[in-house]
Amino acid sequence: MKNQPDTSFTGPELCALDATQVVELLRKKEISSEELLDACFQRIQQVEPAVNAMPTLCEERARNFAREWDSSGRGNPEEPGWLGGLPVGIKDLTPIKGVRTTYGTKGLSDFVPTESSPLVKTLEKRGALVVGKTNTPEMGAGGNTFNEVFGMTRNPWNTERNAGGSSGGSAVALATGEVWLSHGSDLAGSLRTPAAYCGVIGFRPSPGVAGGGPTELAFHTEGVQGPMARNVTDCALFLDAMSGFDPGSPISYPAPKTPFQEAVKRAVPNVRIAYSPDLNGFASVSKEWDEVLRNALQAVEKDGGTIEEDCPKLPKLNRCYRILRAMLWAAGPGRAPQSVQKHFKQTLADNIDYGRQLSIDDVYDAQRDRTVIYNNMQSFLTNYDVLACPTVSLEPGPVIEEYPGEIDGNPVTDYIEWLRFSFLSTTTGLPSVSMPAGFTKSGLPVGLQLIGPPRGEAKLLATARAVEISLESVNTPIDPIVTHV
Repeated sequence: MKNQPDTSFTGPELCALDATQVVELLRKKEISSEELLDACFQRIQQVEPAVNAMPTLCEERARNFAREWDSSGRGNPEEPGWLGGLPVGIKDLTPIKGVRTTYGTKGLSDFVPTESSPLVKTLEKRGALVVGKTNTPEMGAGGNTFNEVFGMTRNPWNTERNAGGSSGGSAVALATGEVWLSHGSDLAGSLRTPAAYCGVIGFRPSPGVAGGGPTELAFHTEGVQGPMARNVTDCALFLDAMSGFDPGSPISYPAPKTPFQEAVKRAVPNVRIAYSPDLNGFASVSKEWDEVLRNALQAVEKDGGTIEEDCPKLPKLNRCYRILRAMLWAAGPGRAPQSVQKHFKQTLADNIDYGRQLSIDDVYDAQRDRTVIYNNMQSFLTNYDVLACPTVSLEPGPVIEEYPGEIDGNPVTDYIEWLRFSFLSTTTGLPSVSMPAGFTKSGLPVGLQLIGPPRGEAKLLATARAVEISLESVNTPIDPIVTHV
């Protein structure tokens, strides 16, 4: 790809393989999960000092689980979501029994859950080996991953830059080869932004496809969990592993009859894509990012795809999304004990206060407005496979900067203004994915976002795979490009 920096990978050879390749080796019993853990922890030791992606490790727990798994041969290798002893990372917002889970906040810095979340239980039943917790901003609030418990997570393409958030640790762990698959969650692009900044895949599923929302808000639909991977096929594997009805997740529903991995295999080049660089003026993007994305879509068009510049009307999207978001913060972190809340950074405290000040009419209006936006999107996507747009507005800034002050000279008013491209998928409940589309002149990855139709995970993954083939866009894992002192 144009402007891609020279990179190397000096980690164990196993760490460079795709997740699907490794699972096949496990299925054939050509490698053991113990061997994978050896490679995984060797790579973590190599790169963690430079990037700080996975600050909490649970090696003894992972090795005990691996020995039990290998000796018992548990699980059905023919199940599409079977992972068979594959090491994975879990974001530090998700409880794991017996493993320190801090939520990135000082008030919970010593918290050790006595029960795992339903999604973690599902993954472990299918052979996922949890090797550690990936870093996140405090309570997942923010597009840059830093907190007062573990510090800053750095971008592997340039360690002076930020890795995005809030699933920044997961994206970096993937990009550097620490793990083959990593779990994330998404409210304002928390899966998608770090995927864009680190050159990997971040998939936000429809609510209920990958379990439920936060454990204490199990009926919540705006914040969802989802898979992160180095390529689309691996992402489909991880989504299959996450899928299925679980009574512990009340909004979950059965896995599809056709596995997501099969949908990816059926990818064809004649995709129909609508592209909007600004979502009808709703969001700003730097000229450089727009140029990279247009060049990428031209490559898709040359391979037989149809690209049109188009976008539906999205009335009141900004206000609607912000109300929905504020409700989550007030109902979740806003109900934490004062001993926890007293440590919250100002931007998080402001979100909670906004949620507390909402009127019931604000809530009514948001629910009505999101319905209008959903109906517009549903009708629009009957003519296209996906709506494409930037994942985020501009390339990652300095790691010490919480959020950018401007986009091509235009001021950014608050810490989520530059994340506006993430609002649409969250508000409508439509699946979306961020995938690598090229590099800026400074050698940093650019993310293309694709938004699919209702419950359209299969179509979205197939379209993303077609784009990936056209762009030859798999560029990781890499050794961190260390630029900070």
